Amino acid sequence: MKIILLENVRKVGSIGDVIDVKRGFARNYLISKKKALFASKENIKEVEKIKIELSKKDQEKKKDAKNIQEKIQNKEFKVKKLATENKELYGSVKPTEISKILNENEKIDINPSLIQPIKEIKTLGTFKVLLNLHPEIQSEISIKVISDDNK
Repeated sequence: MKIILLENVRKVGSIGDVIDVKRGFARNYLISKKKALFASKENIKEVEKIKIELSKKDQEKKKDAKNIQEKIQNKEFKVKKLATENKELYGSVKPTEISKILNENEKIDINPSLIQPIKEIKTLGTFKVLLNLHPEIQSEISIKVISDDNK
C-alpha cells in the first residue's frame, strides 16, 4: 500500500516520502496515529504544500526531545519493589511504571510505548533503559531497583 509520511518515522522514512508498506502497518499504525496519509494524487499535492510546515513541527519536536535528553541522559532513578529473599521481584518493572517515575521526579511526560528496557527488569539491581524521544534522538537512563522492606 502506498502512503505519504507526515512525520519522520524511524526505519521507515522521512516527511513527504511516498513509500510502500504493508496494508496492516499502514492502517493500524501510520494512518491511525496520523503519521501518514493514503498516497492519492490529491494527498500528494496537499503534502507538498504543507511539507515546510510539517518540517517546522518536526524540528520543534526534535528540540523538545533534545531538551529532555539533556535533562535525563545517564541519570539514575530508584524504584522500590517487593522482592523475595533471592532478590527476585514479585512481578516486574514495566514501561508504564518508568513513565510515572519520570513524571514524578523530573516532570517529564513520556509515553510508555517510547520506553524500552534493554533487559526485562525482574530482579533487584541496576538496569539500562532506552528512551526513544524522537526518531533521531535516543536517551539512556538507569533504573535502580531496591527492596521495599516494610518491616
